[in-house]
Amino acid sequence: MTTTSQTTATGTAPAAAGTVTRLLQRQILPLDRDTDVFPLYVDPEEAKLDTDRYAVGGNKAAKDLNNAAIRQSTSTGRKVHPDQIRSRTALRLEPSQLLSFGTYFNAFPASYWRRHTVVTEVELTVSVTGAGSVVTVYKSMARGHSQRVDAATVEGDSGSFSFVLPLKPFVDGGWYWYDVVAGDDGATVEGAEWTAQVPADRAEHGTVDVCITTMLPDMSAQLLGQLGAAEELQPYLDTVFVMDQGKDKVTGSEYFPAAQEGLGDKLRVIVQGNLGGSGGYARGQLESVRKGTATYAMMMDDDVVCEPEGIIRAVTFGDLAKRPTIVGGHMFNLYSRSELHSFGEIVQPWRFWWQTRLDGYSQWDLGARNLRSSRWLHKRADVDFNGWFMCLIPRVVLEEVGLSLPVFIKWDDSEFGLRAKEAGYPTVSFPGAAVWHVPWTDKNDGVDWQSYFHHRNRIIAALLHSPYERGGRMVRESFNHQVKHLASLQYSTAELRHLAMEDVLRGPHALHGELATKLAEVNAFRKQFSDAQLHTDRDELPPVRRKKPPKKGKSDIEIPGRLSTLVAAGLAPLRQLRPVREMAQEFPETELSAMDAGWYNLVKYDSAVVSMNDGSSVAFYRRDPARYRDLMKRTIDIHRRFHREWPELARQYRESLGAITSPEAWEKTFAPWTDGAPATAPDGKDG
Repeated sequence: MTTTSQTTATGTAPAAAGTVTRLLQRQILPLDRDTDVFPLYVDPEEAKLDTDRYAVGGNKAAKDLNNAAIRQSTSTGRKVHPDQIRSRTALRLEPSQLLSFGTYFNAFPASYWRRHTVVTEVELTVSVTGAGSVVTVYKSMARGHSQRVDAATVEGDSGSFSFVLPLKPFVDGGWYWYDVVAGDDGATVEGAEWTAQVPADRAEHGTVDVCITTMLPDMSAQLLGQLGAAEELQPYLDTVFVMDQGKDKVTGSEYFPAAQEGLGDKLRVIVQGNLGGSGGYARGQLESVRKGTATYAMMMDDDVVCEPEGIIRAVTFGDLAKRPTIVGGHMFNLYSRSELHSFGEIVQPWRFWWQTRLDGYSQWDLGARNLRSSRWLHKRADVDFNGWFMCLIPRVVLEEVGLSLPVFIKWDDSEFGLRAKEAGYPTVSFPGAAVWHVPWTDKNDGVDWQSYFHHRNRIIAALLHSPYERGGRMVRESFNHQVKHLASLQYSTAELRHLAMEDVLRGPHALHGELATKLAEVNAFRKQFSDAQLHTDRDELPPVRRKKPPKKGKSDIEIPGRLSTLVAAGLAPLRQLRPVREMAQEFPETELSAMDAGWYNLVKYDSAVVSMNDGSSVAFYRRDPARYRDLMKRTIDIHRRFHREWPELARQYRESLGAITSPEAWEKTFAPWTDGAPATAPDGKDG
């Protein structure tokens, strides 16, 4: 299976009649030489496979201990020096140094190709200079165990080695990769390519319209600059649409001229009002469908750093998929760049809530525990949807199932994935295609203005796609969360969630009409509540004062056990009816950091200064028994109504889905910005 040569690659797989060779993936290295991302490209670490026990019986404590053992770092601190990177594809090794390309961006995700594409075997070609250097090929199975496949040694000054590798053993999971050990004089891995023989009608690669919705001029212009500077990406780009919805325009950014020069006539900036992410992406989808020249439309956030090679890989995977397939990228943490933040997401049908797949993890640092030692990453991750921070959608899918749901933000991507899945079009979250993005954990979107859209759109998505007659646990969980917010003194959030439910009851045809106005209404409504009034300077609020100190000087901050949690949950609603303690309306009784502001801590106080997750501001929470009683009554009434009317509501929304996501419906919504009217962005935050 391997042959060495001083000048050419030999031992290649014979081409079958009616087939052509397609490049699937090539070895890449980070040109910016950012050492934080090196573990995603090349790895000097050993690979000690983590624990066999991913699922354990017993109590929560046993499972927590098990998970802690799985996450335990294996890093030895070995590093690759930036000067070892010679080019985008070439890497220098020191004498006798061993480096593995079994990494996120350079290992080959064999199981995904096996499951979803027409490819049945691949050929790996590795070019190395340096006498005595050794190339070894490995594979893994779904359980993470690695197996040596083959090896070759450089006999002279250089060698090019080819390995023909079948995909048959990868039904449930597994990767291919290669390691290189340098000879006595060092080595340079000049490059490596993974190719395949594919049917002749798959010879030409597709093209993509990249759709970016922005209210962040500088970040989006820098992203455009990345796309324009990647020469190898240009043949794959049809058009780059920028839906500019902000007050400050991307064309005014200091980074825009370079971006414009790089992309040339492929760049098209569209100015429209703030219709949120769903309105921005729908505009890009509409333009792509109407233009009809690109094979795919890729949704991409404006506040990301992109690996351009990932776009090429996504297009290539889509080209060779057995059926039209949505190809999503993964998300890494922009602030901790080796940390994988989203690897595969599902919508849990009974709860109807998005989450990491049940046998996976979020926030996995590949700089601490590499891919080869992380057992869970070797099982193929099957998903329901992919976030639109990077997601490639075939044009034929948009033409058949419609455009984005008109919901401003939240759940547009997950609802689309479910809609496409029901129509027979799968989504693949594809390893090797990724962006770096601000992690969800650094946002306040569960309690701020976005809570309205979170709740409304989750209910709408459940009405459209829940397999259960009354949405499974959806209504009950909505009630529980509402009570939690009330007990936590988060009255603005509770009111917004109530408003969201009232708006759902108005029916699906109201969505388009309020798309441009709802954010301003939500922000104006929130201003009356102290818990929604954010202060960047803590000294703007009164100091902490309380009549009685903590009992025996004990801290009130704790993470309760299961029994304590149940007791607290039972007593919290009753406690809200008691009179407010003296001084609590004027002075906060405590200060709570965002990480300590769980409901089980907040329910103990009549007032508190609470910091936000992003660390930029604080708010003053005050208990109000009268408001609590009013909201609790309305909460009970509306949830009873939803339980009673769910089947009829689901029928209404499902019958209207095709109409409200059609290009024709969206064209009417975009008319103020396509019929010569001035484009204005309503006041409000980033959608």
